[in-house]
Amino acid sequence: MSTRADGSSPATTQQSATQQFVTRVGGRIRALRKGRGWSVQRLAEAARISRRMLTDVELGQANPSLATVDRIARALDTDFAALALPAGDPAEPQVDGTVVWQSEDGSRALLIGATQHPRAELWRWTLSPGGRYEAEPDRPGAQEIHHVLSGRLTLELPAGPRTLAAGQSAVIPSDQEYAYRNEGAEPAVFMRVVTGA
Repeated sequence: MSTRADGSSPATTQQSATQQFVTRVGGRIRALRKGRGWSVQRLAEAARISRRMLTDVELGQANPSLATVDRIARALDTDFAALALPAGDPAEPQVDGTVVWQSEDGSRALLIGATQHPRAELWRWTLSPGGRYEAEPDRPGAQEIHHVLSGRLTLELPAGPRTLAAGQSAVIPSDQEYAYRNEGAEPAVFMRVVTGA
């Protein structure tokens, strides 16, 4: 196993980044909920999740799905990016982004930045060979733009799969069930822009 200059392994660094995300999101959710004077039960009902899950999220003891964080954000009249991105000047460039999702095979999603009006999010995804991510539908009218930087990305859509090679792009409605998968032998690296979610 390789180590970084600070002595940490890549796996430890990834776990640390994920825990930072989980802790940040949980703290912000709790602060917004308390600021509204809402109980855990009230927010859980508004977000359509269990009270136990919400408690675990607020305490940084659960790694919720992207869709779960989005449902909580909507219930609090905010958005995913406001909960996920580090605080600071929104005009300041994010070099690495915020690790929002990762799997044991090394696949991961970085939220690089977002705008408020109109709402849009910029992501950089890496799917390892054999990697797959199942998404849940976004709000009606939401769309995603995908641009493949390297490898091949297959979009699983209700109308059938669509495979994109390096340099190719596609726009899909994301208010439907869909998934990403990498059937190739090398990582699939792609940019993803989400609008209207």
